[in-house]
Amino acid sequence: MEHALAVVDSSDAAKRLVTEAGELAAGVDAELTLLHVTDEEEYAAERKQLAAVTEVGTVYSRGQARDGARRYAADVGREVLDEIDVEYEAIGRLGDRDDVVLQEIEELGIDHVFLAGPKRSPAGKALFGDDTQRIVLQSPVPVTVVTE
Repeated sequence: MEHALAVVDSSDAAKRLVTEAGELAAGVDAELTLLHVTDEEEYAAERKQLAAVTEVGTVYSRGQARDGARRYAADVGREVLDEIDVEYEAIGRLGDRDDVVLQEIEELGIDHVFLAGPKRSPAGKALFGDDTQRIVLQSPVPVTVVTE
């Protein structure tokens, strides 16, 4: 492993995952990137909520949403990687989590992905699928998944 990507969300499983990714990256002297993805629905809801409570003309831009996602990833990094001797970069993106993760694998030269997935039954996965499943199936690199 030379460059790992840990996908950050608000779950406890994701925080445990970032800790494990950090320890593994530190152990093999690999680069670590933390990624938080804000999806379009979250962005639209936040934008609508901010418009309702702020002055007319105040805009919550896509750039602000990406920066907020980056800050969230950095906050989780500070929270869970503080005692681990590993350097990391925090990035934020806006879009569908599966598409963004697959794109970042290619753009950043990632060779291992860590992500938290929802706890679902095998039948639920087969019937409905999810972005975690799509990432696992389409990733050109190994993926470690932790569920709650």
